[in-house]
Amino acid sequence: MSKASNPRRVGAAEARAKVVNLRTSPRKLNLVAQSIRGLPVQRALNELEFSHKRIAGAVRKALYSAISNAENNHNLDIDSLVVAEAFVGKNLVMKRFSPRARGRASRIEKPFSEITIVVRELGEAA
Repeated sequence: MSKASNPRRVGAAEARAKVVNLRTSPRKLNLVAQSIRGLPVQRALNELEFSHKRIAGAVRKALYSAISNAENNHNLDIDSLVVAEAFVGKNLVMKRFSPRARGRASRIEKPFSEITIVVRELGEAA
């Protein structure tokens, strides 16, 4: 007896891409994710292209990956795709120490985060 296959975690007209270990804090990454939520993919790509945030390039690559997944794996039309969800999560935190005065040291935390982008195909009715 074989094990039953995993059910899809996204809907039939959806595709997703996830990037882990992005070297920025979740709070900063969420500002970029907010700017593309709910937009058509072409507009979201333009938004990320001209964003002044450093991490926008990595988010742009993740969005391209989600679009490619939609086109190749799920046969969705890329012209009618919309960024349905873009959510951010925490990941590991690198801890480093910096020397201070009088022989003390203070901790520097370098956070990592992850982003998940879900694109959805809008039907003719929408």
